Amino acid sequence: MSIDRETARRVAKLARIAVPDDRLDGLASEFNAILGFVEQLGEVDVEGVDPMVSVTPMQLKRRDDVVTDGNQQDAVLANAPDAREGFFAVPKVVE
Repeated sequence: MSIDRETARRVAKLARIAVPDDRLDGLASEFNAILGFVEQLGEVDVEGVDPMVSVTPMQLKRRDDVVTDGNQQDAVLANAPDAREGFFAVPKVVE
């Protein structure tokens, strides 16, 4: 695939980038270089290569997913202006 001057103009317009007419040829050649590199990547044989997130093999530390109440009810309610029976007490807003 080859990018010509008019295609470069259209891409610049779609990207909302103001490109002067005298720089469209250079932009088209840069697009062609990028597309050539992408074509080279398509030629690489990746059969049998596992996807990875890092170049070094790493395993994230994991912990058991255990639900707890935090055992901090008294500390949390200590800052409440009004607490009753272990809960925040708020004024009634519905009549």
